[in-house]
This record gives sequence, structure tokens and C-alpha cells, in this order.
Amino acid sequence: MSTWRRTHTCGALRAEHIGQTVTLNGWVNTNRIYPDQVFIDLRDRYGLTQIVLESDNAEQFALANQLRSEWVLSVTGKVRARLEGKTNAKLSTGEIELEVTSLHVLNRCPTPPFEVLTRVQKDGTFGDPELANEDLRLQYRYLDLRRATLQRTLALRHRMVKIIRDYLDERQFLELETPLLGRSSPEGARDYLVPSRVFPGNWFALPQSPQLYKQLLMVAGYDRYFQIARCLRDEDLRADRQPEFTQLDVEMAFVEMDDVLSVTEGLTAAIFEQCLGVHIPLPLPRLRYADAMLKYGSDKPDLRYGMEIQELSEVAGRMELAPFREALAAGGKVRGINAKGAAATFTRKILDELGANFTRSGGRILAYIKVEEGNKVSSSINKFLTPEIQSEILRLLDAAPGDVLLIGAADKEEVVAEQMGTVRQLAAQKLGLTDPMKKDFRILWVLDFPSFLHDPEEGRYVANHHPFTAPLDADLGRLESEPMSVRAKAYDLVINGYEVGGGSIRIHDPEVQARMFRRLGMTDEQAQERFGFLLDALKYGAPPHGGIALGIDRWVMMLAGTSNIRDVMAFPKNQKARDLMTGAPACVDAKQLKELGL
Repeated sequence: MSTWRRTHTCGALRAEHIGQTVTLNGWVNTNRIYPDQVFIDLRDRYGLTQIVLESDNAEQFALANQLRSEWVLSVTGKVRARLEGKTNAKLSTGEIELEVTSLHVLNRCPTPPFEVLTRVQKDGTFGDPELANEDLRLQYRYLDLRRATLQRTLALRHRMVKIIRDYLDERQFLELETPLLGRSSPEGARDYLVPSRVFPGNWFALPQSPQLYKQLLMVAGYDRYFQIARCLRDEDLRADRQPEFTQLDVEMAFVEMDDVLSVTEGLTAAIFEQCLGVHIPLPLPRLRYADAMLKYGSDKPDLRYGMEIQELSEVAGRMELAPFREALAAGGKVRGINAKGAAATFTRKILDELGANFTRSGGRILAYIKVEEGNKVSSSINKFLTPEIQSEILRLLDAAPGDVLLIGAADKEEVVAEQMGTVRQLAAQKLGLTDPMKKDFRILWVLDFPSFLHDPEEGRYVANHHPFTAPLDADLGRLESEPMSVRAKAYDLVINGYEVGGGSIRIHDPEVQARMFRRLGMTDEQAQERFGFLLDALKYGAPPHGGIALGIDRWVMMLAGTSNIRDVMAFPKNQKARDLMTGAPACVDAKQLKELGL
């Protein structure tokens, strides 16, 4: 048996181990060299242990003087108490040190391209060094992954997934896998395509989600399914999006919406309780899509702060301000929010930035009113504020001294709703109300989404979620005549302004599904060509069914207190969808292309 095999990890030794001979393996975190001693903090993912090499062991002492950061060591020695006054109360191993009798260098390391070491913080937790440029860290991701923060985050991810599996297993769900190579569907985001060598000119698509397969499992009688599913979408990236991601995919048969929501709420509470010790009161609040857009200008509202959007069109219509009147004449709206206590923070520069962003995104004007003592105001629209109008605006927005009122106008209601939602979010960021480290979680359901959106470029209706989402029973009769008034049996789970899950009750009636495809502009022949296998399956005794998908990566991002989804994945792509470590995507040999007929 190898002499270097460890008996303990670097976070395991305590006072009760004093006198024992042990072997540790790990990386050199730091070293301190003195004439008669060399001290090394040896690190693995479990912790740090201080090891000591004394000069009376000449050969080992000479080797210890050569050691550098990130060399891989195996050390054997006797555990002893640290000298009085030299203990480290911040460190779990801080009462002891290891007097090394045998030192083996398992691997040497050149100077790393950036600092990797783990720092012990005041509260005893392990922290990171000053971070290097992210692209450099992604290029050397195997080094970046040694950071304590990333190790904690990936351990949290493991813990969350285990909680999910245990929770669903206890409720008779079966974990079933669905194919990675399937058929391309034109509905939704762009597919990643895989050419077939066996069938030249034909292509597989990598799954955007297991949507159709899980519906087929319901037809097959597997009434409670889940999967920790890998999904791929060829779309533009941002801080909380990656081309490949992981979701918890759930489907249930013989259920209605409340059944799916109830199971998901229980799982949500279990995750927060067991991962963070945070109690989530149930049932979760519910908000209709129309109300969410009116009050918050977003279908994923952040409820950690107020600043609800208020309708001001009537009072604005009595003002002589041209942008207000022109917006209202075009059929638009004027709405406002109250940024409570923001007067000291919102400088003219910040207000100008908010206004420029609003108009750049389609609004006509974003006016501001700073409220001073005695209800005096300073405003970008001072000369248009009569005493009566000023008083009414202050009343409608519940204004008090120190507040800043932000009032926006746009020619279309959907534009003013969305842009005032953006103003609300930006104002909250400026006021420091969105710190992800504050462990303040506001969770809700958003329901009753529109079934359709209208695509002006293509001149047709498109599915708001996907074409397999059932319309509300009360709206089904208007599917052909008034499609934009049809609401879906769809629901999103929202935490702190992030959509962390979404699902729907599916269409299980083949005739309703055929009507939906027709409304989306497909002929019966096109629907049969693209989705014939589903339409055929629905004819063979499809039960009522529905489900949800929760974004594992976004969930971990929320729990870990980061706003960057790359922090919760072991090997993410950068913002341009490149793998800087391996160089993917990359060219392939001409021979490979020839085999594929390309």
C-alpha cells in the first residue's frame, strides 16, 4: 500500500488527536520559513492544517525550504498542541499542528497565473484572494475551482440536488431520463444541431428541455416523473444565462394547477430550510400577470422593496407638458413611482442617467420631483406643476420629505409598464436594496399569463410559453376570435426578481392541441410533420397533466448570494459562449466533416 495515502483530511484534526501519528495530503496554501523551522498551511477542500518541519530533520528541512504555493504534498507526523499564545481560534484546527517526520512531494507546480490561496476570515470561514480577471480565471478554471467560495457553492449545489431527490422520492416520483438527441422544433429558442453520419443531410437537435418526452411519459402512465435535466439553447448570454444549463424537470398526471403549485411550494420550503436554515411561510402569495405588470412593470417582480408603480394618466392629462399630452393622445400612459428617502442619494447625474435610459428604450420622458420639507419640491418639470396638480401627485404617490418621485410617459401602455419596471429596478440598485448577500427572500407565484404574443415581423401569433400550454377553460372559446385575450394555465415561481421556475398545465385533448397549432399559423400537415408523434400519443388515452421546471443554476445562485451564474457551475462558458479552458468551440478535421457529408 502506498505510504502517502492520507489518514485524515486537512480539516479533521482536533485536540483529541494530539499524540497520534497521521498522514495528510493537500496543497501548499502558504509557507513561512525561519532558520530552524518551516511552517506550512496545508489545504484541501475540507480545511487547513498547520504543519511544521524542524531543522534537526536535515533532509526534510532542506526539502521544505524549496516548497512553493500549490505544490502537492503528502506529510506524515505526530499531532501536537500549538505553543501557548500561538493557537488560532478562527480555525477549526487552530489548537494543533503537525510535526512532520516524513515529507513527500507528489507534484510540483509552476508559479500560478493568479493567486489561489485560501484566506481565513474573522468569522472563521474561508475566503478568496483578490480575484483576477474572469476570463483568465476561466482559462485556468481548475485553479479557480480551488477557491473556497466556489468550493462552498458547489457543495451547496450538491446539497440542494440531494434535497430535491429525497423530497420527490418520498412523494413517489420516479427519476427517469429522456434523450439528448432529438428532433428540432422551430418553436422557442435556437437549437444546437448535431449532424447525423448514418443519415446524411439529417440532423438531431440537443434538448432545450425535455418538454415533449415528459408529456409522453404521462401518456405512458408514469404519473410522477422528475429529472435533473441538462438543457441547451443557442441564445445570447447574460450574467444569469448560459448556453447549457441544468433544470429540475417535473411532470404529474391527473392534476390541476393547485396540485403542481403545492408540491413545488413544499419543495421550495424544504430547500430553504435545509440549505440555509430559512423558514418560508406557506402558501406562497400569488399575483396575476396583469397586476404584476401594472404594479411592478415586470412579470418577475422583486418584492424586497416597495416602489409600486402608480397610474398618473388622469392628473398628467391636465398638465400643459407636451410629452405627457402627446403620449396620452397616442393611446399611452403616464405612471410614477416613489423612491422613498432617495433625495440624498439621487444626484442630478443619477437622475439624468435614469431619464436617458428611459427615453432610449422607447419612453417619451422620465420626469422627477424631489420632495423637500414643507412639501416644497424641486423638479425637472417645475413650471408645469400648479399647486393643485403638485398636491395631487404627492398624494397619489404617498410622498414625504426626502422622497424622489419618478414619472414616465410612453406612447404604448406595454412600453411605459416595462420601462417603469426598469426604472424601479435601477432605482433600487442605486439605493442598495438588492444586495444578494442579505439573505432576504421574497417568493411568489405569477399566474394567468397571456397565451399568445404577436410577432409584428412575421405577422403572426406565437406562443408566450410553448404551444403545449393549456388555455384557461373560461377563455378557450375565444382561441380563434380573440387570441390576445386568452390566458394560459401557466405559472412562474419568482424569487427576488428572478424567474427561478416555470410551468403549466398541458393540453391533453388532441383536438384542442390541433386548434392551438392552427392558431399559431401551422397547417394540419405542418403540425403533423413537426409534432405528429405527440398528436398521435394524445389520442391514446392522455391523462390531464402538468408540471414545472426549476432552474438549478439560478436557484444555487440565489442561495449562494451571487448574481453571476458562472459562479455556480464547475465549467461555465464565458460571456461570448466560449470555453476558454479547452478552446471550444473549435475547428474539426476535414476528415470528420467529410464523414458527415458536410
